[in-house]
Amino acid sequence: MIRVLLAEDQAMVRGALSALLSREKDIEVVAEVGRGDEVVHMALMTQPNVALLDIEMPGLDGLAAAQALHDALPNCRSVILTTFGRSGYLRRAMESGAVGFLLKDAPAADLAIALRRVMAGERVVDPDLALSALSEGNNPLTNREREVLVAALPGLSHAEIAARLSLSEGTVRNHISAAMQKLGARNRMEAARLAEQKGWL
Repeated sequence: MIRVLLAEDQAMVRGALSALLSREKDIEVVAEVGRGDEVVHMALMTQPNVALLDIEMPGLDGLAAAQALHDALPNCRSVILTTFGRSGYLRRAMESGAVGFLLKDAPAADLAIALRRVMAGERVVDPDLALSALSEGNNPLTNREREVLVAALPGLSHAEIAARLSLSEGTVRNHISAAMQKLGARNRMEAARLAEQKGWL
């Protein structure tokens, strides 16, 4: 029996996934949570074989939850299920210990098959997304450049970003300039949006 933990913040989607998986004779949904920061606690209580994690959740995103789960319960396999088909997310998911990355618009029957394949020790990745990730290459941004662009997304000034990250304004300008050059962007907002679209932030 494949024991599944579902982590999805939209109650209707979570209920639909649970109902769908419960129709399979060899799959049992043992826990459901609506926040990423509840994943590890619930997994330790219920000991699932597989955790099905959405990316966008309150408390902790699915990628961070996958990493925390990998550290706390290494025998539990994490599968990311998301509407966000961004190649950068795929790379970050694999780096966080996830063994699967599926899109929510895939056929419903594919989900149960994917969980069985994951239990058999395979990695399961949406094929179109895998091709996209290969063609786009690695994230060119450093961790600090990513932090600065994340802070720039709400439209903060250089001074506000500097204060938030405990950096000098000159350092912020240097990181933004480097990120803009790497991304071929005309300004910092364009650089931040481009990086976000690729799942690099």
